[in-house]
Amino acid sequence: MNNPCGRPSPPYRLSPDQLRSADVPSPVKMVGTLPVEHWNLGIGPINCHSWNKDRTQLAVSASSNEIYIFQWSGQWKQTHVLAEHDLPITGIDWAPESNRIVSCSQDKNAFVWTFENGTWKPALVLVRISKAATSVKWSPRENKFAVGSGSKLVSVCYYEKENDWWVAKQIKKPIRSTVTCIDWHPNNVLIGVGACDFKARVYSAYVKEVDDKPGPNPWGTRLPFGNLLAELPSLGWVHNVSFSPSGLRLAWVAHDSSLSMVDANVNIDDISTLRTKFLPFNAVKWVSENSIIAAGHDCSPMLFNIINGKLQFSCKLDIPSENKSSNVNSAFQKFRNFDRNAVNETVNVQLKTLHQNAITQILTHSGRSDNVQKFTTCGIDGLIALWDLKGTIDYCARREESLNGSLDEVDS
Repeated sequence: MNNPCGRPSPPYRLSPDQLRSADVPSPVKMVGTLPVEHWNLGIGPINCHSWNKDRTQLAVSASSNEIYIFQWSGQWKQTHVLAEHDLPITGIDWAPESNRIVSCSQDKNAFVWTFENGTWKPALVLVRISKAATSVKWSPRENKFAVGSGSKLVSVCYYEKENDWWVAKQIKKPIRSTVTCIDWHPNNVLIGVGACDFKARVYSAYVKEVDDKPGPNPWGTRLPFGNLLAELPSLGWVHNVSFSPSGLRLAWVAHDSSLSMVDANVNIDDISTLRTKFLPFNAVKWVSENSIIAAGHDCSPMLFNIINGKLQFSCKLDIPSENKSSNVNSAFQKFRNFDRNAVNETVNVQLKTLHQNAITQILTHSGRSDNVQKFTTCGIDGLIALWDLKGTIDYCARREESLNGSLDEVDS
């Protein structure tokens, strides 16, 4: 049987979950806790967040109609509250170069916020939707952004200088349900779309008013606005989509706890799908051309790798350290007493992960798109966590080596 990081482990008499909960001691010295910076901003459940260019400011939404801007000065200090929306915020994105924030909400509106004279000034966008907006994201060149909605469409918005406002063109067919997520291709033209109709799709979002004429690419050669280039089936409604750094691959996570990937440079019809044993993922992000981070209701980021064109689970990035005060004999005694003595134990509702509720979003923090060094997660527990990718992977490896050593002792 394989352990959680994909390496073979020796036979054992107790299940891995039983061994972990029994606090089997590790034979090597390990750090007491995961080296993860995290902050509780005190604003309640966080469904989305976004960083400015130098990562000194943070915009978050606490499932309300307000956007909070925090400034780092040894600790996070709230500097602004943006309260133009009427209903809960569903999406925020901070453009690094232009320093503009775009937001969308259940009130069917989107605003572009510009920082002038010490205040954030909103500009209303003509999104032209009749139901709640669900997600929003700037294009790589920051000359347009896309808004997903419950109106079964995607609004691609751009600035019209003649009339001094933001207008939208809409992608509709053949979407048959709520658009849940969007992601831009690195070429600034293609867009990935996930929806509740069990499909992930790739469209052309070429807007001749602001874009240079695109050339052919592995996803397709005809690129007029709204042209459907790929329609990819899923076994559950799609929670999140993400293009790889090269733009050749698209990954998506669905409500059936699956992670899927397709490579346009090989065969768009050849979909690699990994059905996992975990709870559904809410977010997915490429951290290199061959590595993916996914997170959701299991409250821990998880690393997946592409090996020979197929998805493989690598490890959880949030695994609690062992308690050194117990011993193997006491672990066996604990399970032996369950039936013999009808032992009653106090139920501990504290999870063994850093996040105590579902993770809702993953964002790159530092490093290149093809070599992410750090990333952040936010969750319904109100935490923002900063993960050092290399550090957490090394930690997982040390822990699994330690656990394998403990299993060897148990088996002997």
